[in-house]
Amino acid sequence: MGLLGILVALALLMWLAYRGWSILLVAPLAALVAAAISREPLLAHWTQTFMGGAARFFIQWFPMFLLGGLFGKLMDDSGSISSIARFLTERLGTRNTMLAVVLASALVTYGGVSVFVAFFVLVPMANTMFKSADLPRRLLPATIGLGAFTFTMSALPGSPSVNNAIPMPYFGTTTFAAPGIGIIASAITLAFGMWWLRRAEAAARKAGEGYGGDVDAAPVIDEKTREHATAAGEFDPAEIEHGKHASSEPSFVLAVLPLFVVIVVNFLMSLVVFPRLDFAFLAKEVWGGTTLGAVAGLWSLLLALGAGTLAIVIVNYSRLPSLRESLDAGANSAALPILTISSLVGFGAVVAALPAFSTVRDAVLSIPGGPLISLTVSMNVLAGLTGTASGGMAIALNALGDTFLRLGAEHGVDPALMHRITTISAGTLDALPHNGTVLMLLQISKLTHKESYLDMVMTVIVSVIISLVAVIALGSMFGSF
Repeated sequence: MGLLGILVALALLMWLAYRGWSILLVAPLAALVAAAISREPLLAHWTQTFMGGAARFFIQWFPMFLLGGLFGKLMDDSGSISSIARFLTERLGTRNTMLAVVLASALVTYGGVSVFVAFFVLVPMANTMFKSADLPRRLLPATIGLGAFTFTMSALPGSPSVNNAIPMPYFGTTTFAAPGIGIIASAITLAFGMWWLRRAEAAARKAGEGYGGDVDAAPVIDEKTREHATAAGEFDPAEIEHGKHASSEPSFVLAVLPLFVVIVVNFLMSLVVFPRLDFAFLAKEVWGGTTLGAVAGLWSLLLALGAGTLAIVIVNYSRLPSLRESLDAGANSAALPILTISSLVGFGAVVAALPAFSTVRDAVLSIPGGPLISLTVSMNVLAGLTGTASGGMAIALNALGDTFLRLGAEHGVDPALMHRITTISAGTLDALPHNGTVLMLLQISKLTHKESYLDMVMTVIVSVIISLVAVIALGSMFGSF
């Protein structure tokens, strides 16, 4: 009965979340269903297990969500995202429209801007470019998706995304884990995705298919899509319209400077400064009895995003019409996403505490191929079921992170390699049709799954799976590098 309870709870979570119900309501409900079918105490699991798991995630990651929201909102309101996208598109021209859109999307998201912030700038600009180049508008989501939420979210070393950050405390790593593996995965993803887009463009031109009909430029986000989006990212899209935008754009150099600051500060703190300092005091109970390896990655990201946010304010102070309103909107944008993902983690904590979970754990760990394969399967399955890479990853690592680390040590697998495999694996099946990022991008683009999803599958799922297979093979043969 316990295993049945877990399956019923997962099905209920998926079905209600797909229909746009709030995860804040659905996650505890599904957890209580699992506990009830397993004949476990309901109130104890709700207030102790569920809330304990949710609270631990919130306590650990809220500072990053907060600073990420501030950074993304200020990049948008200062006109920096528009400036970067405009510079790249003008330099590459209409003959390289798709490449320009991919690179613009990749640059801003790798620098720390939430995809949900970037979409509101990139989609209108890409629409204009696609129209000028007479490219089918249906290819726009696949083009932005390739640059915005594939390799920059999970593979490129140093990415300040939540997806790249979550494995750090479990494996004692930083966002720069396995840099060689990450760069190879990024190159494969980009190469395959661009090949597919070029192929689709050639087929469209041969068939005489052009841009298609115009659409009104103002995106409208409904509450159902917002619920999906807050489970898949770290920025509440409802806050996009709050605050005030600059009347002019900074130069490309000033616009890209905060992104550069984030990457450089993250690198210096992670690999140069913190390893040289004495943090033995962290072992004391007052600081949680932790180690530098468990917190250095997060601390580096917090300092990097804080420095990047300060850089935006300094170089754009006279350009920001209402700094306080922008800061308020950025801070508020973190609230619903962190609570939503925390609720998913709370659901996972209840499932992991049920007696029947040992059957699930044993099945996952007995998958042939060693810890890298079982790690890959568990990340793919949970990210696909929940429709969120970060949520699926957090659930899996909360339940099995220590086990995977132990098995990795027994098999001689570097934790840095496990970190990179984890992030790439979670960024594959999370982009199934119910994923909030997919739904948000389609809605802002005024397109449907029927029109655009097949090309998205190829650029944001298949391309990543190919790179994942390649890096597992490389990691198995040569280890982490």
